[in-house]
Amino acid sequence: MTDHPTITRSDVDAAARRIDGRVRRTPVLPADDGEFGSESPSERSSPGFTWFKLEQLQHTGSFKARGAFNRVLAAAEGGRLTDAGVVAASGGNAGLAVAHAAATQGVPARVYVPETAPAVKLAKLAELGATVVTVGSKYADAYRVAVEHTADTGALFCHAYDQPEICAGQGTLGREFTDQVAGGLDTVLVAVGGGGLMAGVAAALEGEADVVAIEPATIPTLHTALRHGGPVDVDVSGVAADSLGATHIGEIAFDVARRTGVRSVLVDDADVVTARARLWKRYRVAVEHGTAAAYAALLSSAYRPDRGERVGVVLCGGNTDPADLA
Repeated sequence: MTDHPTITRSDVDAAARRIDGRVRRTPVLPADDGEFGSESPSERSSPGFTWFKLEQLQHTGSFKARGAFNRVLAAAEGGRLTDAGVVAASGGNAGLAVAHAAATQGVPARVYVPETAPAVKLAKLAELGATVVTVGSKYADAYRVAVEHTADTGALFCHAYDQPEICAGQGTLGREFTDQVAGGLDTVLVAVGGGGLMAGVAAALEGEADVVAIEPATIPTLHTALRHGGPVDVDVSGVAADSLGATHIGEIAFDVARRTGVRSVLVDDADVVTARARLWKRYRVAVEHGTAAAYAALLSSAYRPDRGERVGVVLCGGNTDPADLA
């Protein structure tokens, strides 16, 4: 038994009912024939094919809208959403999602960001009407001040990845993905930073499909936690630090990963950069470096599917500057 909050499939199902109509059912795209093997169009209904979940088309450009809506709407149902509004600490995507959810409920949003937050995300936060406060060089710095502000004001704190409602909301993507692929999926590859998406998807698909956590070698949060038997701080660096820059895996994510058998696969920054460029050149899909990590695992063979394995790749965010994709 865990001493920390956790989530199960029932929590994800409840989140799906709560956020129904608030989020987009994002499309699924089959990988090109032969990209990872010898698949042909006639084999698409047979084992051995790869699909992309285009979650970068979600509201605010990432999967984070799912968890933010679940957290905010659950609080509204429980009378915990007040005029003090909501607070988040985020490198960008979680803050965007929280600001969007807050705006739909008519309450203010205050988002604390580290200095590494990219300009494209800061501009979108401003467009959503959020108050943005820059603190320190790491997510942990922004988190500390956000928690202090929450305690002082009574605002609703929305964690970027380690609250049950947040994780359960993110997990709605997993159930949706498998429902969209005829015959289902054997394995789902998910990029991991703090692990909220991984936790939700693994809980949603427990006993149905395997979930593999793909992490940059420069930010091995789950990989290190599994080796040490619990979340521990890691150094944060590399091309994906703006979106996968949590200093440790979340308690919920670690519990779900251990319970469901999620394993970690590491990818190099160079392979992430290559994968991001290839997604643009081959599919005209623009994603963040962190998002490209899941695809990089297949391209680099860091993850090698078994013969006949049906693999889903989550493309979880697209809040990126496309200037270097031309």
